[in-house]
Amino acid sequence: MTIRTILVDDESLAIQGLVLRLQAHEDVDIIETCNNGREAIRAIKTHKPDLVFLDIQMPGFDGFSVVQGLMEVEPPLVIFCTAYSDHAIRAFEAQAVDYLMKPVDEGRLADALDRVRQRLTEKRQVQEIEKLREVLAEVAPQAMTDFAADDDAPASNRFEKLINIKDRGQIFRVDVDSIERIDAAGDYMCIYTADNSLILRETMKDLEKRLDPRNFQRVHRSTIVNLSQVRQVKPHTNGECFLVLESGAQVKVSRSYRDVVARFVH
Repeated sequence: MTIRTILVDDESLAIQGLVLRLQAHEDVDIIETCNNGREAIRAIKTHKPDLVFLDIQMPGFDGFSVVQGLMEVEPPLVIFCTAYSDHAIRAFEAQAVDYLMKPVDEGRLADALDRVRQRLTEKRQVQEIEKLREVLAEVAPQAMTDFAADDDAPASNRFEKLINIKDRGQIFRVDVDSIERIDAAGDYMCIYTADNSLILRETMKDLEKRLDPRNFQRVHRSTIVNLSQVRQVKPHTNGECFLVLESGAQVKVSRSYRDVVARFVH
């Protein structure tokens, strides 16, 4: 698998340094470099790369303006590279794969590229499944019906029972059933159990795939709750409500996810 990549930075030395570091990764193919945001938007729309290394502070269009300028097309994966640490939260809110500080550390770069490879593999698997669905729909409609039925039936053994979380220099093995709720901030997840809170570097979308949907449901754009931990439903205004969990913590359920609450009301 080749990762078609564009580098964007207004400092030529920064681009040269990144090119040198990326030479150690044979699957990374640098197809273009850009010196400003406007060039970057044109290049991304033309070449449709898999990955963009994007500086944040550039004259004219900054890195966030580049991301915004790609709203009408399928965006590539983005790794922000910057000399400033104060944009990290905003970067992860923009769904960045990672946020690297200049000069880029080779170990951090390798970790970021591993996440890129995982994301691209998952994306291509989804595309292959969709192609298979299209072929089945044409040549064997009944097989397509069976395929969909099998796909919709969740097999409990495919979901994880334990999750390894590296946090504060230690590795914690967390029993999934002990997780109370999960809050998201970009590519970081805050995992809450009854007696601990841990930070996991992973997107909510990816983490959801590892959890059994019969137990774990999103109740807000950035919150997942373990339904077995819910002890009370408290109505609130405007169609919203709060779930009271085993620990006593209260989690707001937004109107968009109120169907989750319906399963508690009989």
